[in-house]
Amino acid sequence: MTVRVGLVGAGGVGARHARTLAGFADVELTGICDPVPEVRDMLAAELGAPAVTDVATLLRRRPDAVWLCVPPFAHGDLESEVVAAGLPFFVEKPLAADLPTAERVARAVADAGLPTATGYHWRHLDTVDRARTALAGARVRLVDARWWGKVPPPAWWSRADRSGGQVVEQATHVLDLVRVLAGEVVEVAGLAAASTAPGRDVPDATAAVLRFASGAVGTASTSCVLPALAAAGLDVAADGVGVSLSETTLHLRTPDGEVRAEPEVDARRAVDRAFLDLLSGSPRAPGLVDVGEALRTHRLAWAVAEAARTGSVVRPGAR
Repeated sequence: MTVRVGLVGAGGVGARHARTLAGFADVELTGICDPVPEVRDMLAAELGAPAVTDVATLLRRRPDAVWLCVPPFAHGDLESEVVAAGLPFFVEKPLAADLPTAERVARAVADAGLPTATGYHWRHLDTVDRARTALAGARVRLVDARWWGKVPPPAWWSRADRSGGQVVEQATHVLDLVRVLAGEVVEVAGLAAASTAPGRDVPDATAAVLRFASGAVGTASTSCVLPALAAAGLDVAADGVGVSLSETTLHLRTPDGEVRAEPEVDARRAVDRAFLDLLSGSPRAPGLVDVGEALRTHRLAWAVAEAARTGSVVRPGAR
């Protein structure tokens, strides 16, 4: 079965997905859409796909599914168009730059009953499965999650109303694994070090304390003032088990000794393949995160960002 795919967003992340999709023998790229003509046309020419000027035209080409690879601020109306067309879609994280937009999109998807997938590709790492297996049956006591890096190049990233800030746009990956490995967070308190850079309102650093439904506690911290990515991952302390996990490494400590491993799975490729397989009739892969599940992580990230911004206690998902 050939899956006809339309793609919206030809920037760095969109181009990566487009090249991955074009490499599958069972995929036909029916159109690439981006508001920047030169970016759109260059990628379309490289992959031999049609360059499409707007989303409405892309949808009229009747793809089987759409990949939405746009900046956080561009979400909302875009998903509404795709849902109205009755099409399944893959959407890159985060779901939005704010929480209300993400909630609105998730409600529309649930009402329509459409298959969806999101860009939480870390869940496809075999090292994540190994970490979860090692923690099975052990009571988690402490979690430490961090994303310490630099300011990415896009101008929109430095504006919290357009990116959601570092917690929502970047650290969401590790907060997603916090949920996977340690369960749900019920309360967040935090503080922020205000931006010292002209034109950037995303904080220089944030620090939060997490309380889990299980009774465990944790911390989450971010910083964007470094010259390069220095740390992106989490540590988990459980009864008799220690886990240190990043996108590229796993370190397990158990009574039987220590194990270090690197992923054997290309998670960025795996996340696209898993959604294509779902569209072709295969069962949903365990690592594939739909919009409803991604919303739970988005709520946590939003709670961490809000707690740091306001200095108050925030409860994820509280109404």
